[in-house]
Amino acid sequence: MLWLWLIPAAAALVLLALWIVYRMAFYSDKGSWTDPYAISPEGEYQARREEMLDLISQLEHRPFVPVSVTSHDGLQLTGRYYHAADGAPLDIAFHGYRGHAFRDFCGGSCISFALGHNLLLVDQRAHGNSDGRTISFGAKERLDALTWIRWANDRFGCPETALFGVSMGAGTVLLASALELPENVTCVVADCSYSRAEDVIAVVGQKKGVPGWLTRLLAHGAARVFGGFRLSDADAVEALRHAKVPVLLLHGEADRLVPCEMSAVLEAACAAPVKRYTFPGAGHGLSFLVDRERYTRAVTDFLTFARAEKERKS
Repeated sequence: MLWLWLIPAAAALVLLALWIVYRMAFYSDKGSWTDPYAISPEGEYQARREEMLDLISQLEHRPFVPVSVTSHDGLQLTGRYYHAADGAPLDIAFHGYRGHAFRDFCGGSCISFALGHNLLLVDQRAHGNSDGRTISFGAKERLDALTWIRWANDRFGCPETALFGVSMGAGTVLLASALELPENVTCVVADCSYSRAEDVIAVVGQKKGVPGWLTRLLAHGAARVFGGFRLSDADAVEALRHAKVPVLLLHGEADRLVPCEMSAVLEAACAAPVKRYTFPGAGHGLSFLVDRERYTRAVTDFLTFARAEKERKS
């Protein structure tokens, strides 16, 4: 009977669709996009190409110590530690989706160095020299953040620690804000984060002509079946309803990848003290380069505020 053949054929087509979505959205082919000097061809990035290349080169050539940890699920994760002074505050920074720490923090790292902070630039799982083939948009990476914090505390004696993230890295640290963080973690700084992973995936899908509901459905299925995680765990809105530390949200108003309105949704959901700054004319991840002075002041003032909040509660 024909219908007996239709069921397995339909199931095979669904699995094929989920596999394609997994490969497009969640699979890590690190060899194709690990060059930190590869600047997006889009005009807003090309307009600042030389500035970015100079900052990337400066960061790459700073002396650092290669470090590594083992994740909760057995992956070897790598990072670069930049030492300023014994006992100084520590900034732990998480780059974005298919990004590179040198490129994503070529600007923000300048703030850490100017403040005399120690800095740990992390290769997120499935990126750089870290193990892994699946990018989970913060669902698993949030636990990696906790692993790095514990590593730093064991090595440096629980210094005052701030978590920084750009794009998916911002999602990572926002999701981590709901975890039981060690007492020395004072705050989270999130630049151009999405509200939920499924939201930004739907935005990208719609640009390709795929209805948002279908993109979400396929993304949830692909994450579960082939990625081994629940996409619903990458929900920064829900995480911020349980945030344990103050949160700073930064976002470019001309962001065409992650709409600036998403950070407004995050601000409204945050249970902890929260501040939000938007930057006119800044594209995705470009706020520092568009207005260095205001960006630096926002971060510096917020770190002072978070420190005072910590002291007030202790």
